Amino acid sequence: MLDKRSKTIVYIFCAFLLLLIISETTRPKPVNWNPSYVANDTQPFGSSVFYEELPSLFPESTFETITLDPFEFLQDTTAYKTNTAYFLLNDYIYLDENQTKKMKSYVAAGNTVFISSSTLFFSLTDTISMDARIDYEELFKKIEPDLFSPSYAPDSLAQFKRGMYKSVFREIDTLNTTALGFYTSEKEEEERIDQLNYVKLDYGEGQFYFHTIPEAFSNYYMLRNNEHYTAAVLSYLEADHFYLDAYKKSGRKVVESPMRFVFNQAPLTWAYYVLLGGLLIFVIFRGKREQRIIEVVAPLENTSIEFTRTIGDLYFQHKDYSNIISKKITYFLESVRTRYYLKTETLDANFIKKLALKSNHSETETEKLIQNIKHLKQKVLHTEADLIELNKQIEAFRL
Repeated sequence: MLDKRSKTIVYIFCAFLLLLIISETTRPKPVNWNPSYVANDTQPFGSSVFYEELPSLFPESTFETITLDPFEFLQDTTAYKTNTAYFLLNDYIYLDENQTKKMKSYVAAGNTVFISSSTLFFSLTDTISMDARIDYEELFKKIEPDLFSPSYAPDSLAQFKRGMYKSVFREIDTLNTTALGFYTSEKEEEERIDQLNYVKLDYGEGQFYFHTIPEAFSNYYMLRNNEHYTAAVLSYLEADHFYLDAYKKSGRKVVESPMRFVFNQAPLTWAYYVLLGGLLIFVIFRGKREQRIIEVVAPLENTSIEFTRTIGDLYFQHKDYSNIISKKITYFLESVRTRYYLKTETLDANFIKKLALKSNHSETETEKLIQNIKHLKQKVLHTEADLIELNKQIEAFRL
């Protein structure tokens, strides 16, 4: 049971935690300025407003959202029906070689591809001799795009500034390309070719439209009185059916989990959930301990070494060097008999030769040790120096 002081601390902690949760859930979320261009995204650079108004711009057309990769979608030739348009919108679009071939076949069959992206450095532009560049020096300047069409005469030009990169075409195929839009400047009209931001390229029976201001289709600029420019850009398109790309989007939610393949297949997903349920049931019913904990019994320690050391210290403290020397000689000769199977009654030259041969020591070293042992056996009184020298010789011989 908790005492009164502990209960007070717990209550204070719980109240603080509750206030923290309420504060985090009720405070306004910061605005996300990252480019998204997703159809249902309401952040500033999402495109929910544009996609909601798109049917009113083309009242006689039908629309279809494409969530597949362009190459995978255009594999199906039924998408090549006449007078359709493939609409791609994002801040950056990359099309590889295979996607490029499918796009070209689709357009050549009499259809339209509209791409609005501030960067056009991809395989498609290399194929049709077109390129674009971004002018970073004008990142924080006000940009006013205009169209060459005489029917486009708004009261005021559309204005873009925040989050904008001024992207212009620097190389186009003048034989097949028609300039549609440009950035206003102080230059003469014939010099506006350096400020192009919207062009049409005829290819086969169809056409490509390239536009470098995707921000014109964002929520932020659609709600800032720039919708007339967006409508004018799309007025060049005529299609009975629109394919709205939802795959090449910066804000597209992508499952990065290693299990994404499993979750994309319904049978594998159900098998995964059944496996997790089975493991949970197993843990509940079989996870209990089936026997009592076996007590760990420590093994008995080998105290012979400690005992020998203690006895040796006792002899050494009493300075009984003769007794210690006698025991070391006895132990050494016993190890010779046990290890090398030699008789140690007579320590003569024959014994020395055999011991040197079996122990892999020189006869000189072996003879020196045996002669010292014979000398110590004959000696009546022994000193500490005798004991130390004998111990060194025996230890060196054993190595």
